[in-house]
Amino acid sequence: MYKYICRRLLTGLIVILGVVTLTFLVTRIVPSDPAAKWVGPRASSDQIAAARIELRLDKSLPVQYCLYIKDLLHGNLGRSLSTHQPVADELRSFIPPTLELVLLAFIFAVFIGVPLGMYSAKYKDSALDNICRLFSIGVVSMPTFWVALFLQLIFYNKLGWLPLAGEVGLEMSVLSDIPHITGMLLIDSLLTGNLELFGNAFMHIILPCLTVSLYPIGLVSRMTRSALLEVLGEDYITAAHSYGINETKVLWEYALKNTLGPTAIVLTLSLGYTLTNTFLVEAIYSWPGLGSYVAKSVTVLDYPAIVGVTLFSSICYILLNLIADLIIALDPRVRLLG
Repeated sequence: MYKYICRRLLTGLIVILGVVTLTFLVTRIVPSDPAAKWVGPRASSDQIAAARIELRLDKSLPVQYCLYIKDLLHGNLGRSLSTHQPVADELRSFIPPTLELVLLAFIFAVFIGVPLGMYSAKYKDSALDNICRLFSIGVVSMPTFWVALFLQLIFYNKLGWLPLAGEVGLEMSVLSDIPHITGMLLIDSLLTGNLELFGNAFMHIILPCLTVSLYPIGLVSRMTRSALLEVLGEDYITAAHSYGINETKVLWEYALKNTLGPTAIVLTLSLGYTLTNTFLVEAIYSWPGLGSYVAKSVTVLDYPAIVGVTLFSSICYILLNLIADLIIALDPRVRLLG
């Protein structure tokens, strides 16, 4: 197991190095002048030349790459070309709202997707099963941006039940003191005992969270159903039925635990997709997370910010893949090679 983990970590580091190298080269190939963006649109040629030296763009490409890797090893992601602030500091302020959205979507996926798949497998080929399968396939297939716009149209424009966008309402953001403890507003409002702010923030997070969670809900539901159908045909399940054990107990205590491995793997990997899938959702809902940050950065070609977000997403993907591999390795039926 130890060798397996080390090998997977080494593979992950190679992938990260590849991502860093690729993003570095792409940002240097795109036709744009970072020095001109650094000093502003009305800068003189001397100011642009001084900026090229400051940004180390006057050096050869291999030297720039080595200096960039050295900075990364020290936790330095560079400075934003538009705000002149360290990218690492900006990421610290934009990552928590995105994580809040992803974690809440993860909870939705577990508590909705798993029971949906279980009862779909229990009542195989019934009307309930067909409805659940249709729902699962539908939510996986629908484009995320279309789902976001559709939910806004229904719940805001037509019904008026939920707010259109933002993390909190305009009146609340102006009149209330917004706490900044963890960066996750729901948690921060509970920690400070501000229930009114919590209620307002919860109403605002429902639509983006529902949009983000639909894909993992459908994926988890399908995987749970597929895995459970195999388990329900095993001899020990038949023996449990023959002993007169309650159907619900057999389903939840005997069958479900043997499907948690594949379901957990799919759920873990879908988290990586969900993390990057929030970027477009955040832009639509004006959510103050990584999506809004990277959308603005792409618009102004802020290369250090784009690379920083790309690097963060890559590390998250690699860590989630490692967790999925460890879940597989914990299964005693799986034989690890090497």
